[in-house]
Amino acid sequence: MAANPEFPKAGLDYPRTWVQFLDWFHSEDACRQYLDNLRWPNGFICPKCGVADKPCRSTRGRLMCSHCKSQTTVTAGTIFDKTRTELRVWFAGIWYITNQKHGISALGLQRVLGLGSYETAWTMLHRLRRAMVRPGRDLLHGEVEVDESYLSITDRKNPISAVGRKSNTSKVLVAIAVEMLQPKGFGRIRIRQIREGDYESLMPFIQETVRPGSLIHSDGSAAYRNLEELGYQHRRTVHLGSDTPAHESMPGVHRVAALLQRWLLGTHHGAVQPGQLDYYLDEFVFRFNRRTSASRGLLFYRLLQQAVVTEPVTYNMVAKSV
Repeated sequence: MAANPEFPKAGLDYPRTWVQFLDWFHSEDACRQYLDNLRWPNGFICPKCGVADKPCRSTRGRLMCSHCKSQTTVTAGTIFDKTRTELRVWFAGIWYITNQKHGISALGLQRVLGLGSYETAWTMLHRLRRAMVRPGRDLLHGEVEVDESYLSITDRKNPISAVGRKSNTSKVLVAIAVEMLQPKGFGRIRIRQIREGDYESLMPFIQETVRPGSLIHSDGSAAYRNLEELGYQHRRTVHLGSDTPAHESMPGVHRVAALLQRWLLGTHHGAVQPGQLDYYLDEFVFRFNRRTSASRGLLFYRLLQQAVVTEPVTYNMVAKSV
């Protein structure tokens, strides 16, 4: 199982089926070796001194740099750092999560994996959501619809307890960008929570998600007034007084907003903390942008690939942002 990060092949770089998954990842050593190939596909590189050389390996999975003699593990500095959960359980959870088209709640993950506590499943999901954004991902381009939409979420005061939670429903504003394909259809999307639907909130979102030179299709809001000065083409559609409904003149953002709200209500029952919303949005974007993938095993591979380059996230760090 020598992973090829650029052009992975089913059955060689990642398992095709659940049966093959069980065969590959039957032990902790097998899981560590797979992560080793993903993290250092061209050979071990010491995280401390940066020297590429074959390390000395101990029976406990520790790696010692032959140059500076520092010790590390394949999970150090990744989302698996200092986890008490076996890698076999992590792998099974990632396989299950990526094979569920609409995602899974923390309670559902706890039941499937047989985890002893809700908090463990909750933290696993939040760690994985942070790995769902690929560093340096390509910007949207071509014709891109951009608009704002309100989401209804339930702000639960005690999110990490499975029972006895009090809740308060509120609305939050998000910015949505959707690539429009020709002659029809949607490409990739980006979504982010914003404070206001004004120039100061929308322009940074557009500049960080859409390639300059692209055609931005927006409504008639003054917030989009300076797009051409920033290097974008711009087409405005004024909805006020128009005979054409907004969902017909700008179908992309309205369709994505409806799917997002349905996903939050269906999978998570709308129970999302405002401070954690952006991570749920990242998961939705991850799933939407890979909706046409014919291989669930490839999604498993890609998420693991991103997990080993994502910085550690502890339970306290996740809980603190709630």
